Amino acid sequence: MLLQRPVRLALPLLVLAGVPSAMAQATPPSPAQPGMAATAATAGRIREVASVAAVDPTTLKPGTILVSDHRDTPSAPENGLTPYLDWVRTKPVEAAALSPFPGYKEPDYTTTVNGVAKPRHEALKVYVAEGRFVVARPAEAIDLSALAQLGFVQAMDPAIKHKALDPADVTPTKDPAAAFARRPDRPWCEPGTVCIESRYDLEGKLPLGVKLANKLEEGGAKKIAEFVSFQSELRTLPPDRAASLGALTKVDTTVTGGLEQTIFWVNQILRFGKFLAVFQPMPNDPTKTVVTTYMALAIKGDVLDRKAEYARVPVLRNLLPAQVLMGNSSFNTGTSISAGLPTYARNRIAAFADALAKR
Repeated sequence: MLLQRPVRLALPLLVLAGVPSAMAQATPPSPAQPGMAATAATAGRIREVASVAAVDPTTLKPGTILVSDHRDTPSAPENGLTPYLDWVRTKPVEAAALSPFPGYKEPDYTTTVNGVAKPRHEALKVYVAEGRFVVARPAEAIDLSALAQLGFVQAMDPAIKHKALDPADVTPTKDPAAAFARRPDRPWCEPGTVCIESRYDLEGKLPLGVKLANKLEEGGAKKIAEFVSFQSELRTLPPDRAASLGALTKVDTTVTGGLEQTIFWVNQILRFGKFLAVFQPMPNDPTKTVVTTYMALAIKGDVLDRKAEYARVPVLRNLLPAQVLMGNSSFNTGTSISAGLPTYARNRIAAFADALAKR
């Protein structure tokens, strides 16, 4: 019985790290080397910079992608993750653009423990990657309505399966327990938007880790899923909303349009996410378009805040959830979510750039 608490606390990590056997992992693996986020598909094309906005867009050539996620020390466990409240305070323009909706706050809801209802406040930590590339076509020649389609999203990452979602089945709308994720100004998936249900099956060692975690957990506790499912809304931005994003990109031309996919419900690990693309004519060359992209993902704070408990379990030392999420563990695999957030974000940005180049 003395082992019950460490084992129970370890379950979120087992899900993320995919530990196949406690005995097999007695010696922790060394973290991946910094700068390993780029995969074969993006190597040589992505140029890591301290600040995308600090690079003159007129110096960019088609095919090159600038990326910044403000990880000063990529191998540090939580480097690149910012508490949500600090993000709102220090980068209000970015937070306003990338939060799920205006005035978004960290979730407050009620949980029931041993039959007793208790209020809970959930702290979040945010990962943000910013990308920029050039399309060799005028901004007005890019049909954003053709991008705001289910088929376009399906082509971005073959490891994630997408299908249309009936707006009546949106979880925050139909489930009172998810009311904190509702938009206050309008329903999710209103007419004119694309409503999407997505599923990502964990890759590599992760499913085996989930099976082990579920076997170790006692009682009638909720089983951990071997997949990440999420619901999102895809839309082109209204002209007035798009026009305001020039303050975010810091490119000195008029914003001609914007595209955003907002993840408003996730079954585990994450609380929300957003992919945003902003289109502007190239300064001094309107035959080209500067595209600035953003990927924001909010992680549930309690997934990351159990370092002391993990340190007491030999198998879990140096396998912090933040290491796996930030792509610094030997358990990271593939090119999608299981590879860690930096790799996932870079591959999504590169896939988006490729799709635009082919159209």
